[in-house]
Amino acid sequence: MDPANSQTDFGISLADLGNGVWWLTVKGEADLSNAPELKERLSVAIDSGARGVLVDLMDATFIDSTTLGVLVGAVKRLRPAGGELAIACDDPNIRKIFEITLLDRTFNVVDGAEAGIAYLSLQS
Repeated sequence: MDPANSQTDFGISLADLGNGVWWLTVKGEADLSNAPELKERLSVAIDSGARGVLVDLMDATFIDSTTLGVLVGAVKRLRPAGGELAIACDDPNIRKIFEITLLDRTFNVVDGAEAGIAYLSLQS
């Protein structure tokens, strides 16, 4: 893949669903080059009082170790206040990354955004 195209294909959106639940969607390749934007968006949600954050990777094509580090950092900020971070992902290659790193024990990894939102709504 052409690196210039991967940059234009990347996108993040953030939505406050109410009741302390936030939905962050990632499109394209999440890697070192866009980790600061991912971290900033997660910080917006957490600083705004999020109790649950769904990171929707349904449209992500790749994640790297920097992305995993950003997600772990967000969990470390959420958990002391009783918050939780869930991952929506149905890509077997990306799910395998969570399994290999044992982060599937840290995050609730679900097959779709609806399941993640339902889970977080019950937690908050």
